Parts: sequence; structure tokens; C-alpha cells
Amino acid sequence: MTKHHHRVLVIAGSDSSGGAGIQADIKTITALGGYATTAITSLTVQNTLGVQDVLPVAGVFVEAQMSAVLGDIGTDAIKTGMLGTKGVVLAVAANIPDGIPVVVDPVMVATSGDSLLDTDAISALKEKLIPKATILTPNIPEAKILTGQKINNKANMKSAGETLLGLGAKAVLIKGSHLAGVEIIDLLITKNEVTEFPHKRIKTTNSHGTGCTLSSAIALGLASGLEIKKAVEMAIDYVLKALANAPGFGAGNGPLGHTLGKSVYTVK
Repeated sequence: MTKHHHRVLVIAGSDSSGGAGIQADIKTITALGGYATTAITSLTVQNTLGVQDVLPVAGVFVEAQMSAVLGDIGTDAIKTGMLGTKGVVLAVAANIPDGIPVVVDPVMVATSGDSLLDTDAISALKEKLIPKATILTPNIPEAKILTGQKINNKANMKSAGETLLGLGAKAVLIKGSHLAGVEIIDLLITKNEVTEFPHKRIKTTNSHGTGCTLSSAIALGLASGLEIKKAVEMAIDYVLKALANAPGFGAGNGPLGHTLGKSVYTVK
């Protein structure tokens, strides 16, 4: 029997700059000791300055990737990121196995402001995929799109979270970084309780891929058997450390330091 590394199947888009998407997901899961498999939904041409082009992958091919991984390696959790098109959303939702924790990061807009989800895919996401979510992890702009509600404060965040629970997600983590203030409060809403995760805002231009990184870290926590609250707490802690260790690459919104500055090489 091989030594068990907790497995996470990530279904998301590729980011050529390595800061977000599949690349950030693999780095996160690997840095935290898990094993990442992937089903790639789209190729993007992007760097720290933004997304220049997107090449979507057909839903049937995404489904084939999922099937190949699940039929052989298996998985302990699934995380979805950028899905891009309605066809991909429907294919993914139809092929998620029962009984496995699912983290749905409803990626709609890149940090740079570029759209990453077709408008006609939003209703499919709400009707087919969100009901399968163990936890949904929208930022405030995404939560606004999904609920049609204004979100200007913590009470609005809670209200939007309850609306999203109404779509079938078991838990909703609304990330508070888009609200002003020296402190960021991320809000975890479940049927039974609301938990606040306050943390100091880190002043940085290197926040490309924070959402992908956070949701992958949560997925690995759930894969390893952690309760939702603990998985979220540990994931936020990891993202804060990765932000603090950002390498400072690029002229725009730079990537995180997923390996937390550790190197096995000594530089002479």
C-alpha cells in the first residue's frame, strides 16, 4: 500500500503566469503535503497585467479528464475554479461523485477585472453546481452577481450568505477583502452558525491568485478530514503566509509565494 497523500481533483483553468488557476492550485496542494490531480477547463494567455486571451476546453473533454482521474487515482475532495462556459459547468456538475467534499470557487472575474465566466453559465452554476457544494467561496463581487444583493457591510455579507445557502450550498465563505478597512473579515455562514475570521489587511500588489489558493487549501483540509471551520481557518492562515512571502514578480498584480520562501538549494 502506498503512503496516503490526501488527493484533491482540481477542475479549473490554466494561468500561464503561474499565479492563479490550476498552477496556483497544484502549488498550494503540493506545498501543504497533498496530491493534486486536474481537469483543465480552459487555457488562458495571462500575466500579472491581466488576461489577454482565453481558449475554452469542450465540456466533453473536461468530463473525460475527470473520468480518467476518478476511475484510476480517485480523490478525497474536489475543487472547482474557473469553468468558463455553460457546457463545462453542466459537464462538471453531472460528473461529481456523491459523498466527496466539494469546494466551489465561483470564479467569474479575474483579479485584473477580466471576465472568466460566460453570462449564460451563471444560471447553470446556481442551479446545478452550487447545490453540490460542501462550501462555496465567493468574493464580494461574485456574491453580488450570484444573489443580486448589495453588499456594503458585514450584515449584507451574512444576508447574501444565507441566500446562497438557499441555493443548496452546505456552507458559504464570503471573502471580505473588497470592503474598505484596515481589517478584513471573512464570513463563514452555515445553517447553524456564522463564524468571523478577522485578519489584518496586508498592503500588497501581490494578490494574484489568492482566491484559487484559498479554495484549494480548504479542499485539501476537507480531503484530510478536517471540519469546515478548521479547514477555513488553516487555509486563511496559509494564504496570509503566502502573501507575506510573495516573490514580487511582474509589473502588475503579482503572484503569492506558495512555498513560503523555503528552498532546498543554497545559493552561492
